[in-house]
Amino acid sequence: MARKKAGDQLTPLETEIMKVLWETGPATVQTVSERLPGDRKLAYTTVQTMLNVLHRKGKANRIHVDGDRALRYGAALSEDSAVRQVLSDVVNRLFGGSAERMVLGMVESEMLTPERLERLNRLVAESKDSREDGHGPD
Repeated sequence: MARKKAGDQLTPLETEIMKVLWETGPATVQTVSERLPGDRKLAYTTVQTMLNVLHRKGKANRIHVDGDRALRYGAALSEDSAVRQVLSDVVNRLFGGSAERMVLGMVESEMLTPERLERLNRLVAESKDSREDGHGPD
């Protein structure tokens, strides 16, 4: 399997900025800056730089609105895609590509209780049924 470049993954700060874009939709630098968590207040220029980095990485789009001087940024990467990328990276790097080893580690560390495992089993079964009925993703 080809290894992804480090620049492909979102950094913690990039992830926080993307969360704002996922929650608000296209937003100005000012809006993103104001909506970052309280413990993460950054200078306007820092937020602008990070949005430009996300744009260069292909994770955010620049949106020009006629009659509005302020440039808006929107998420080019969906939240679901970002989650899949991170999980895939964790499974590959820490668990040798074995999702089963990851789940077993979560059970052994008591992050997954028997009740949560049962709930997950039900969700997997429902998802499988939905796909077989032609209602779910392929």
